[in-house]
Parts: sequence; structure tokens; C-alpha cells
Amino acid sequence: MQSIIEVMQSQLWFYLTTVGLISLCIGSFLNVVIYRLPLMMQREWQSECRLLLEDELTANKSKQANTSEPFNLVKPNSTCPKCKTAIKPWQNIPVISWVLLKGKCASCSNPISTRYPAVEAITAILSLIIAYSFGATEQALLYIFITWVLVALTFIDIDHMLLPDQLTLPLVWLALIAAVAGITITPSDAIMGAAFGYLSLWSVFWLFKLLTGKEGMGYGDFKLLAVFGALLGWQSLLTIILLSSVVGAIIGIALLSIQGKDKATPIPFGPYLAIAGWITLLWGSQIQNMYFNLIGY
Repeated sequence: MQSIIEVMQSQLWFYLTTVGLISLCIGSFLNVVIYRLPLMMQREWQSECRLLLEDELTANKSKQANTSEPFNLVKPNSTCPKCKTAIKPWQNIPVISWVLLKGKCASCSNPISTRYPAVEAITAILSLIIAYSFGATEQALLYIFITWVLVALTFIDIDHMLLPDQLTLPLVWLALIAAVAGITITPSDAIMGAAFGYLSLWSVFWLFKLLTGKEGMGYGDFKLLAVFGALLGWQSLLTIILLSSVVGAIIGIALLSIQGKDKATPIPFGPYLAIAGWITLLWGSQIQNMYFNLIGY
């Protein structure tokens, strides 16, 4: 592993090219995760409900039989949502295939959403920024992997107002293990960061619920902030919370104005938390210094 890192360090172009190409492919896989993981969770919940309410759902046996077919991140193979034609390997090259096919299915000419190449491009660009900023190091590899998961979490939360435990909890443990391995911060700062990150939003959640009787955010948001706390330390939490609030206010107001929705429309907080955490990961110290300079501290 060390020899590979040394090669990457000596050949920056090779390192960045490798990261870019791999991240494009990962971005293509993330499109599958974004679409299928919530459906897999829904089917699991329905299956559990059927076990609990088996007597009341005997009339739906035919529907239950259909859900017995494999459905995960590998199977079934990708198909066109309209004509159900299997997508050939050459039609699944990140970004390039979408451009060559002019954004349409090769079989039925059904439009292919621009979101697919957008996710692939965003994944690659963000990964390249991390790679260039941190160089060919173990820390960069860790942050690149976390960036991939953040992309998936962001789009899942946009679609379903959901931050799956299947993605957030492994990141918490990964960040803690990275601290113990000496890749990021001290283990004590990581543990305190994870605890304070979770408890800070948990406290806000219950205070808001007691005052209004409504739930202002989900438990997934607590776990996502715990990830950044374990990764960057408890000292970074205030910066992340403030930055996410600013980003959320700007983007949220803009989206509500463009889409013409009511201000009471629920808005997922996870994407703004992910953006703020990612920015803090890269430029947290500079942001804090700029803030202290502004207040004359």
C-alpha cells in the first residue's frame, strides 16, 4: 500500500487521473444506490409488516410473490424505466454514454434524466478537489470515500427526506477508527465530537418539539453531524451548524421562490449539513480565522 502511495505522490497527474476515473465509475454506482436503497428499505419494512399482519394481508399474496424477486444494489440489471430494455455496458460509461446517446435511451429514445451524468460529474469533481487538496495520502483516500457516501446521502435526502442508517452509522465508526489509526484527529476528540455532534441536534430536536409539538428534523441529521464530529472534532461543530444554517437559508429560500411553494413546505436539512461539513473539512480553519478577524477576536 505504501509503495502505491509513493508512486501517486511522485506522479500528480497519474494520481488525479486515477481518482477522477474511479470517481466517475463510483458516481455511476451511486446513482444505483440513490435509487435502489430507499426502495430496498421500503420493501424490507413491508416484509416486516406482512409478518406482523399476516392474517390481514392474505388477500395480497399475489403482490407479495412479486417482491420475492432479488432486488438489491447488484440485481436486477439496469434497464430503461420505460421500455425495460437492458442497458448494455457501453451504454453505461459515466457521462460519456449520456453524451453519445444524446440523453436518450438507445432502444426507445425515452429521455434520460440529466441527473445521472450530474451525479457522476459531481462525484468526480468533489473527489478531485479532495485529492488535490490533501495529496496522495491516507487522509485523502478516507475523505474521498466519505465524499462518495455524502453524495449518495444528499440525493437520497432530497428525494425521500431520509438519511439511511445503512450509510450514516458505518461512517461514524469509520471516522472513529480513522482517529484511532492516527489518520485524522486524536481518539478523544473524535469520541467527544461524535457525542456532541449527535447530542447537539438531538437537544434542538426535542426543544423544538416541546415548544411547537412538531418535529423539526430527523434522527439521520443527528447521526450525520456525529460523523463530522468524529471526523473533525468537537471544535468544528459550531462552524458546521452555522454554515449549514446559512447554506440552508440561502438555497432553501431560493428553491421555495423558484418552485412557488409555501414556506411551511418541509425541506431536508441533510444536504445542507453535508455541504457545510464538506466545506469545513477543506477550509474549516480558514473560515474560523476569517470569522474571528471579522469580530476582532
